[in-house]
Amino acid sequence: MSAEVVGGLSQAPHKSRTIMSRIYNFSAGPAALPEAVLKEVQAEILEWGGTGASVMEVSHRGKPFMQAAAQAEQDLRDLLSIPENYRVLFLQGGATMQFSAIPLNLMGRGGSADYAHTGHWSKKAIADAQRFGNVNVVCDTSEEGYKHVPAFEQWRCGDAAAYLHITPNETIAGVEFSWLPDTEVPICADLSSTILSRPIDVSKFGLIYAGAQKNIGPAGLTIVIVRDDLIGGFPADEPRLMDYQVMADSDSMSNTPPTFAWYLAGKVFHWLKKQGGVAAMAELNRAKADKLYGYIDQSDGFYTNPVAVDNRSWMNVPFILRDDSLDNDFLSQSQSAGLHALKGHRSVGGMRASIYNAMGMDAVDALIDFMQSFKAANS
Repeated sequence: MSAEVVGGLSQAPHKSRTIMSRIYNFSAGPAALPEAVLKEVQAEILEWGGTGASVMEVSHRGKPFMQAAAQAEQDLRDLLSIPENYRVLFLQGGATMQFSAIPLNLMGRGGSADYAHTGHWSKKAIADAQRFGNVNVVCDTSEEGYKHVPAFEQWRCGDAAAYLHITPNETIAGVEFSWLPDTEVPICADLSSTILSRPIDVSKFGLIYAGAQKNIGPAGLTIVIVRDDLIGGFPADEPRLMDYQVMADSDSMSNTPPTFAWYLAGKVFHWLKKQGGVAAMAELNRAKADKLYGYIDQSDGFYTNPVAVDNRSWMNVPFILRDDSLDNDFLSQSQSAGLHALKGHRSVGGMRASIYNAMGMDAVDALIDFMQSFKAANS
């Protein structure tokens, strides 16, 4: 059986995995990592780069790690074509910490900002921002259960907003922006689920942030990409490690950073460049999503996706069984078949397949094969 080539990436047939004990991990995060990266890390875990020690044991201020950290940043800059007037920060605290750090850095205390409420994560971001200033909710799709993104013409933007916050991909509901707002206000975007899955024009954003545990690396690291002119307004009486100026001035090393996560992220960045970069990943990711949604739509209603077609996520594909009494059987049987973490988020139920960069077409094929067999046995 020959390999299928999509977007310049060779995808092995789904019935012949190289490591049979490894599952297909459809988790929304922490998510699957590229096997090639894991093998490279495995080979270096006891002795890294001629140091005689593990990367987890060397000083973050020593030359070997400083060089690795600088290379990781450069590779990320190359992948996303990050302009020179943007700082790249490697931080702790998860993307959730940025729910507070962004308003403190960009509007201070008592300012105003616009927020789009299009899912569970934007709801959490709004709640944190409201502790520091005035939050104007420009749109709210909570009553419908987060099934689409309203057209920008319908948004109620404020006149004095320091920034506009959006969540371009809501991991839980599988709702994705297919466009960017046309505004002069700096756009702040939570790209945790979509960063590195396709090309983006960084210059259209004031700030991008992303937790690592989906398309970047292991949990414990958060990337912030912020334009220079948005740094420097942090209140003097707030925690200094949340001040982007402090972290930028110290090359993200005002305190000990998450060194292992940073090192592993660098490995993923290098792997992505070898695959052809984000343009190649975009072609593959689009093909994976199209194939899975295509099967769902053609399943005669046995499986359905509740999201508006134009707002379907490439990365997180939720689906519902027509007969929800079959949910437990679907989950137990899929797990036995090596398809793990398909249970939907507890707030919405159903199923969810997260198909980030490290998940090849073989994973989608294996899932569709199982869905077809399950449907045949239960129709």
